[in-house]
Amino acid sequence: MAPIVLIHGAYQGGWIWNQVAARLRAAGHLVLTPTLDGCAERQGQLRPGITTESQAEELAGLLFNHDLRDAVLVGTSTGGMVLARVAEQARDRVGRLVFADALALRDGERLSDIVQRPTAVNTALTSGPSRQDAETRLFAELEPARRDWVLARYTQHPIAAMEAPVRLPQFWQQRWQASVIWCRQSANPPEVHQRRTAAALGAAWHELDTGHYPMLTRPEDLARLILAG
Repeated sequence: MAPIVLIHGAYQGGWIWNQVAARLRAAGHLVLTPTLDGCAERQGQLRPGITTESQAEELAGLLFNHDLRDAVLVGTSTGGMVLARVAEQARDRVGRLVFADALALRDGERLSDIVQRPTAVNTALTSGPSRQDAETRLFAELEPARRDWVLARYTQHPIAAMEAPVRLPQFWQQRWQASVIWCRQSANPPEVHQRRTAAALGAAWHELDTGHYPMLTRPEDLARLILAG
């Protein structure tokens, strides 16, 4: 069975994949849920220079050091940006890509070209929503107990990864086996962006009737679609 690497998005860590990872492991798969540099339990490593590219370079190293082959890379939200760069850097170790309500930027595009974040709170090193905004907007769809659990763990994201243009000189010229999962109740990334991704990659198209955090609201269905390809 192919190994599966689950890549989280902004304000998250590997913890957000717990329920999906448990289901995939129960099906017999090797599943890794790395926390990106500067995020979640790695907030103590925050420093200038953490970018989408540096986070991806670390994950490409993870594929190499674990000697993973034909890996399935799954990215959600801004994790899709990291996914694309990892795939570009470690092409010979990647078998399939899954964009789960994820961003897939073209070379030179910025997050702000696709998603507007009018309530972002910036510091010299981080960017993200206030706790109130996270509670009343970002994670509003979650039932109260789950929302409290998430709010205790969400963190700001390294600012360069949120603001700098991505570098993908080769990704969109290469051929990939891919799928795109659009969450119908999610405003961002927009449906048009995700359909652009599917069209450009010739990807399989799947839909879930839920919001932007299907790994929290529909883990069983998301795990099934990841395996469906």
